[in-house]
Amino acid sequence: MVKYILFFGLIFVFLTASYSQTKVSENILSLDSLSVSPEATLNDVAWVSGNWKGEAFGGITEENWSMPSGDSMMATFKLIVKDKVEFYEIEIIRKVEESLLLQLKHFHGDLKGWETKDETVDFPLVKISKNAVYFDGMTFEKISDNEMNVYVLMQSKDGNTSELKFYYNK
Repeated sequence: MVKYILFFGLIFVFLTASYSQTKVSENILSLDSLSVSPEATLNDVAWVSGNWKGEAFGGITEENWSMPSGDSMMATFKLIVKDKVEFYEIEIIRKVEESLLLQLKHFHGDLKGWETKDETVDFPLVKISKNAVYFDGMTFEKISDNEMNVYVLMQSKDGNTSELKFYYNK
């Protein structure tokens, strides 16, 4: 009897830990260290596709997401400050096993990369709700068919973190 209680207790702990998440800031979640990403498809996030424009970092932002195809979605991001490109990003959301992974690479205005050749910044899927997609450190929130917020967890050089909100419209 004790064996069965221990066995089912361990199963319960494992299943609970498998989908645990931590609220990092008001709008951003993070996977706990023992967690795995939930099952999802690109159709669950297809609403993100489109040509989005907004303001952030004292400039104009553009983010252009493709529709799902070839087991992925791709995007470009551009920040323009005082009529000059500050930086670009190439982003993808791709199918990994039964879940999704958001990956990106940064580039200076002259297209020289921030990350090394084989390095990406990865955001595993944490949760999908009716109007939001939570990646570990980044959230896409659907306001309407033509409006969305993107929340990004930013870390300063001194190690402090803060939530940055991008408001976009089509």
